[in-house]
Amino acid sequence: MTGLQQFWDQGDAITRSVAVLLLAMSVSAWVLIFWKGWLLRRVRSDMARAVPAFWAAGNLEAARDQLLAFDRERALLPLLSAATAQPEALTLEAQGRRESQLTRRLRDSLNAVLTQLRFGQVLLASIGSTAPFIGLFGTVWGIYHALVSISTAGSITIERVSGPVGEALVMTAAGLAVAIPAVLAYNIFGKLVAACEAELEGFAHDLREMLSDHAPATVGAAPTPPQD
Repeated sequence: MTGLQQFWDQGDAITRSVAVLLLAMSVSAWVLIFWKGWLLRRVRSDMARAVPAFWAAGNLEAARDQLLAFDRERALLPLLSAATAQPEALTLEAQGRRESQLTRRLRDSLNAVLTQLRFGQVLLASIGSTAPFIGLFGTVWGIYHALVSISTAGSITIERVSGPVGEALVMTAAGLAVAIPAVLAYNIFGKLVAACEAELEGFAHDLREMLSDHAPATVGAAPTPPQD
């Protein structure tokens, strides 16, 4: 702590700004890591229980109740709501085939759910890629600032050089300490989100097949007259 305090006291505005920025990035990364890890764990647990319960239900209303009970993070329920929604009359959507309507609504709903699950990935990637360079910049600036201070003192010895330079290298270590957890978390969360995406796509595909088989081919179309 004494070395860090001395480094802080001897640093200028740029050195302190870099240190504060790295601290803010570290806090943001760890808050996001804990929150996103908790969220994805709940989503995977919910899907493991909700999907079998949905397909084991006797009818669509009972299946919706099962999703309401198990889908705490609302990852599956938006897909069911989109699949069972009815388009407004006299719109282009209502004039399309039933299969096309289902595909469009399920695709839009799936994209919205995946956007929610991917929240924070860009921040983790940005922290992981920029933190080492920010720390390196702090080191270079700290060494420059230390050498300028030593040169103005008039006498240069190894003790006067090694101390400030060694303290400046702490910024590089700090940048790596911030970046490594962010990069690891980004890779792990990317794998978990991909697994959730596969489950959601399978559920959406099964919903589309089920509702397409139990619905007319077109909505609002006039019946075809019998052929003579």
